Amino acid sequence: MIKVLQGKLDFVKKTLHDAESYEHACRVLNFDQETICPAEGMEEQGEVRAFLSNKAFELYKQPEFIADTEYLYQHKEELEDPLDRILADNLHREYLKTKNITPKMDHEFALIYNKAFVNWVNAKQKSDYTLFAPALEKVRDIELKKIALRENSLPGTYDNLLDDYERGMTADALDKIFDACKKRLVPLLKKITESKKKIRTDFMTRPVTDEQQKQMAQYLLETTGFDFKRGSFTTTEHPFTDGLGCNDVRVTTHYYQNMFSSSMFSIIHECGHALFEMHQPKEDWEHYINGEKTMGMHESVSRFYENRIGRSKAFINLIYNKTKQIFPEVMHDVSSQELYEALNVVRPSLVRTEADEFTYTLHIIIRYELEKLIVSGKVTIGDLPGLWNETYEKYLGIRPQNDKEGILQDVHWSSGFGYFPTYALGNMYNAMYYDTMSRDFDIEQAVLNGDFSKINGWMKEHVWKNANRETPKEWLLEITGRDFSAEPYLDYLEKKYTALYDIGK
Repeated sequence: MIKVLQGKLDFVKKTLHDAESYEHACRVLNFDQETICPAEGMEEQGEVRAFLSNKAFELYKQPEFIADTEYLYQHKEELEDPLDRILADNLHREYLKTKNITPKMDHEFALIYNKAFVNWVNAKQKSDYTLFAPALEKVRDIELKKIALRENSLPGTYDNLLDDYERGMTADALDKIFDACKKRLVPLLKKITESKKKIRTDFMTRPVTDEQQKQMAQYLLETTGFDFKRGSFTTTEHPFTDGLGCNDVRVTTHYYQNMFSSSMFSIIHECGHALFEMHQPKEDWEHYINGEKTMGMHESVSRFYENRIGRSKAFINLIYNKTKQIFPEVMHDVSSQELYEALNVVRPSLVRTEADEFTYTLHIIIRYELEKLIVSGKVTIGDLPGLWNETYEKYLGIRPQNDKEGILQDVHWSSGFGYFPTYALGNMYNAMYYDTMSRDFDIEQAVLNGDFSKINGWMKEHVWKNANRETPKEWLLEITGRDFSAEPYLDYLEKKYTALYDIGK
């Protein structure tokens, strides 16, 4: 029995190794497509990527592979290595999800997603939603089709999409979480906007060059512990991180001439994602479970570095002199305190990626509520721009003037739905483990000292090590000793921003 089990395990891992080679090539092509690929070449590039992705899918559809993965699942308790047992569970769950999807269907789906991405890029550049709407409708339709084909589908349509990114989370749970956010954040936002405290921001739009922003990005990556022997960075339309392989993690940013802080915080955000990938246990790669961490876990780390660390007074003090050196035209008359306040100013804005830390969750709630309407069929694809604009006015008191700053600002819907809530969940997760970390050492002092080896070391041991091996619920409980709650995050926002705006004084 042991010999038979080992033989099947060896075949499964050999197949996964071959499939990973195709998928690695797909990630390289995707990175190229989103960074330096010329506009006219994007669709062809995506078609090649869809072809290679389909080759990997065909390997998963081999009868012998399916039979052996199911055998491993049925005999998982006999597997000696606990990581192999996790692999058996993961493969079984994925098999049920894709059991009724043929390689031909998979290829068709990939082409639709690719076309949607290309159309989104074109539509955003021209600020014309009608150029994207037909592709978005097809994306919606195949998302629903894939759910209908699942053997392990959940009762709620949106729950299936959400579960793909954040295992165990449901729309009912999110409704309660986001209701609590609105209950506490909306009244406080009103107090902030009515506060007599005026934060200086005139210098935030002073022009800088791309080369200056590149220097700052390099400095910030070096400061926070990015390993340039295993990673690199460049620019793109919509910043992202791609873990191409165990020793190849790439981050991107976008430069705006009159918004120097944008690239600063996008690179810190993406660096968080990169640090997570760079510090994954090698054993997770060897057992083919490295991709099992949820997006909520991932976003918790990126937004931990972007906000809890990056927007803290300690971090601003740390980088202040370097900021003056790189951006002298901006910083010649700006104090460290003024920079800190300006980088934390609360101002309802139209674009999510440029949103302040306080109002950011409202941007996510807007997308979440629209996504539920889209997949439920309660709104037509053509009606979305108007509904988007109305919802922004409802929650943030501002209204987009065009599609580029409105419904076309994010790339995510070109590849489906269910991702956006993970950004907000990430904020809530890191609030919980920040509190736990703070009991082990003085985080602010470590940041002031530039001691990111201490911070990253704690993250590696407590946050990153078991992320592929546990559900979000198990993972949070192990890190913090507490069940998930949004309260620490809301408490943090209230404490920080009532102090920043002198509310109650």
